[in-house]
Amino acid sequence: MNLLVKDYLPTFQKVKTPLVIVIDPGHGGNDPGKVGVNDALEKDINLSIALKLKSFIEMQGISVVMTRETDDALYEEGASNKKKSDLQARVRLCNESDAILVVSIHQNSYQTENCKGAQVFYYDGSTAGKELASYIQQSIVLNVDGKNKRDIKENGSYFLLKEIGVPTVIVECGFLSNQEEAALLENETYQTKMAYAIHAGIVAYLENIQVE
Repeated sequence: MNLLVKDYLPTFQKVKTPLVIVIDPGHGGNDPGKVGVNDALEKDINLSIALKLKSFIEMQGISVVMTRETDDALYEEGASNKKKSDLQARVRLCNESDAILVVSIHQNSYQTENCKGAQVFYYDGSTAGKELASYIQQSIVLNVDGKNKRDIKENGSYFLLKEIGVPTVIVECGFLSNQEEAALLENETYQTKMAYAIHAGIVAYLENIQVE
């Protein structure tokens, strides 16, 4: 499977119906997400990769809705459970956006430092979600890390995956608990490579379902 973006540019310049994609940089505001072994904050890396992904997607003539573009959470003021309120706001935004798909950007972590590698999650039982996840995972291997042996993974409990009504994936771009990968994930060039790979996977998925 060739996921190089140049193969898809001509096709998507001819798309008649405007397409909308939601990009969701996880966490934000007073919720840092994972904290790396190098003290990098997941929320910052998520946003940086997501904004780069937005630029790549828009170059394809596809509209992008961001759940956040600044270091802010989405919970309602006064909410007793800010985490729940934040997730509900993200789901509501996604479901009201007329998007064809949703990609949520996150970083992983584990108790032991040896775990590494990007991995894409999709909702258990979603054929379209599985296909989208597969294209993105393969693109990451092709464009970022050819040694990544991780497979896509289904999940039936993540709130975003359960509650959003269109194909949705969570891209865990790497492990902040791994010294080498944490350093890479803070590197702007590496972030750009990751964003490019995610975007190429999205485009390949859209090409495959023959959006018109």
